[in-house]
Amino acid sequence: MNTIGVLALQGAVREHIRSIEATGARAVEIKRKEQLAEIDGLILPGGESTTMRRLIDSYDFFDAIREFGRQGKPVFGTCAGLILMAQEIEGQEKAHLGLMNMKVARNAFGRQVASFEADLPVMHVGDNFNAVFIRAPYILEAGPEVEVLASYQERIVAAKQGQYLCTAFHPELTDDNRFIEYFAQMVEQSKMKARTVV
Repeated sequence: MNTIGVLALQGAVREHIRSIEATGARAVEIKRKEQLAEIDGLILPGGESTTMRRLIDSYDFFDAIREFGRQGKPVFGTCAGLILMAQEIEGQEKAHLGLMNMKVARNAFGRQVASFEADLPVMHVGDNFNAVFIRAPYILEAGPEVEVLASYQERIVAAKQGQYLCTAFHPELTDDNRFIEYFAQMVEQSKMKARTVV
């Protein structure tokens, strides 16, 4: 059975755990960096990106998460997790984990529509995916190796780069588990690839 961890420092941890278990995978709350060795994929949940970065540093996760990704293991960032994964953040001197070649805007949809839902077609996932946006960021620019999976009002809100996946919305806040299932498939493919290399 594949094991998917959720970084349990802040954010919608319990909801992600439920979604992972609904796909048939094993879910684990990750509170210590040593636990990364026991999982096959990692989700960085929504929350507040600056606070999450402080906690990542406090609990010594920064290099451990980057190394986890360098090993080819899938990492999925939702909302604040997307911001953590970007190489560049608009209006901010330094990025965080810098895993994906993209530039993002924080709280980008403005206060008037701070929270809303939209049915989106998502590549590899399906049509009419109910996307829940809460003070959501979006991707301003994506490098050539970044595959755009979904857009809303011509703004990129989901993308993939190799073993890295991100969304500006919260797939864990609905009963539609197709996006989490897609990540679980990425985890399975990664494990198969690792076995082939060995």
